Amino acid sequence: MSNVSKQVLVLNGPNLGRLGKRQPEIYGHTTFDELAAMCVEWGRGLGFTVDVRQTNHEGDMVDWLNAAADNGTPVVLNAAAWTHYSYAIYDACAQLSAPLIEVHISDPTRRPEVFRHTSVITEHAAAVVAGKGIDGYREALEILAREPGNN
Repeated sequence: MSNVSKQVLVLNGPNLGRLGKRQPEIYGHTTFDELAAMCVEWGRGLGFTVDVRQTNHEGDMVDWLNAAADNGTPVVLNAAAWTHYSYAIYDACAQLSAPLIEVHISDPTRRPEVFRHTSVITEHAAAVVAGKGIDGYREALEILAREPGNN
């Protein structure tokens, strides 16, 4: 691959650091550390250097998205609960110049909680991958690899 050093951020919002412990019937048994290692490996196979991060603090996420905007860095984003209401994250995503892929482990539109059926992120995303479990992150990275300028 020609883009061995192409940086990609995989950003994860609140409670995703508890993967493997939190509602495994919805989110599976893979831990966050295992997910991060898989994303790095999947990305390497696609010619990316992947930086996987998770925060429970909205300001950290906004800062990371602003830096991605400034640096032209593609982003895979699982904003978790912020997906449904954070206009600060909406505004930060609006600034991105490189592709944004929105990812969700479960399919929010099939969840019983009606508030989960709305995403403020989707408007800014080149693609949305939802309901494919942890494998959705692999698919999101593959979509980025097909985006112009990333292959």
